Amino acid sequence: MYLFNNESKRPLSQKSAIYKGKQTIASASRMLKKACVAVPLIILCATANAGSLEQAKRMHDRLAGVPGSAEVIQQMADLIESGDAQAAAEIAMASPSFYNVTIKNWVTPWTNEEFDVFAPLNDYTATVIGMVRDDVDFRQVLMGDILYVGDNSTGAPAYSRTNNAHYESLENNGADLSSVLVATTQSSLTGIPAEATAGVMTTRAAAKSFFKDGTNRAMFRFTLMNHMCGDLEAFKDTSLPPDRIRQDLSRSPGGDSRIFTNSCSGCHSGMDPLAQAFAYYNYEYNVEADPEGENGSIVYNSEGQTDPETQLRVQAKYWINSNNFPFGYVTMDDTWDNYWREGQNQTIGWSSSLPGTGSGAKSMGEELANSQTFAQCQVTKVFQNVCLRDPQDAADRSAISDIQADFVGNNYNIKNVFAATADYCKGE
Repeated sequence: MYLFNNESKRPLSQKSAIYKGKQTIASASRMLKKACVAVPLIILCATANAGSLEQAKRMHDRLAGVPGSAEVIQQMADLIESGDAQAAAEIAMASPSFYNVTIKNWVTPWTNEEFDVFAPLNDYTATVIGMVRDDVDFRQVLMGDILYVGDNSTGAPAYSRTNNAHYESLENNGADLSSVLVATTQSSLTGIPAEATAGVMTTRAAAKSFFKDGTNRAMFRFTLMNHMCGDLEAFKDTSLPPDRIRQDLSRSPGGDSRIFTNSCSGCHSGMDPLAQAFAYYNYEYNVEADPEGENGSIVYNSEGQTDPETQLRVQAKYWINSNNFPFGYVTMDDTWDNYWREGQNQTIGWSSSLPGTGSGAKSMGEELANSQTFAQCQVTKVFQNVCLRDPQDAADRSAISDIQADFVGNNYNIKNVFAATADYCKGE
């Protein structure tokens, strides 16, 4: 059996461990003589003191991502002992590292298909960091005309529609994201009309990852994974009508129509009607000179703009491989319908105040963001990040349910979710 040094977590030799243990016991005894008078209360006194300090340290480490000073840890411990763990968590979240480390590392994997936490800082990540800092209604992450950029004090190049230089400069120069980010709008910087903005889905970084090439289904799929906590397989429902599935999907893959009926249609029958919301979006770049699309930009066909191939506002990618099944659905506009309001996916908890249909990415994002599953997903992701594990038992599920209710009831403030989760896990 190994004993561990509390600071480094490295195994100590048995001799060193015994010596260190004797020192600790002697030190504890001296402290107890000063702190506790009645013998029966000695153990209680020692347990309460050590517990609150350890809990405070754990909360700070997990929320800020860096160790706190002795003064800060003591201040947090005092608050925990007084029953105000929420205030203790807020002290930890006041550290710039909460934004520069914890939130940055939490968000970055959402911005790319590889879920790479080491991807460069970009407008998607910076926008979520700013929203967390400013207590923005977190539903805006899928429907807001919102963007965060560095202020003039950073000396970074101006935000560009065609490159990521602004954010890479912030990162390379160690800019404090907790203070330099300022809120602006996508419509003022990207040329996309306000009514066509949809939170992080219409940032340049998201477009580069999920609108680049393909059929725009990737944007919908990764939005599900990142903000509804499930891949398409989790929402698969073969009972829904396949009438909105596009022409590019073969109805007899490999010559076997049963594959389409029992597998493909289960995902596409719900996805294709919803992904139609992205019909006017694309990510344009020079394929030959810039195959990775580093200098590309998000584009949107506004009223009066048409694609040369479709002669409509619909991007040509929605009509590709039409010979795979000529009788499939032909996308004529960006009208979307949520077929998942019927069948097994009613359990997602769709808002009864919304119609379940609309035009464009903003209203479709609103549909997702107002579901119960969206709120539960955010709380679950925070739980995994702060508690360093998945929910495991009834107690965890009950805690997530309570935190979710508070999240929804307090204007979808995600920072409160971090605080409440840190409180729940502080004793582990």
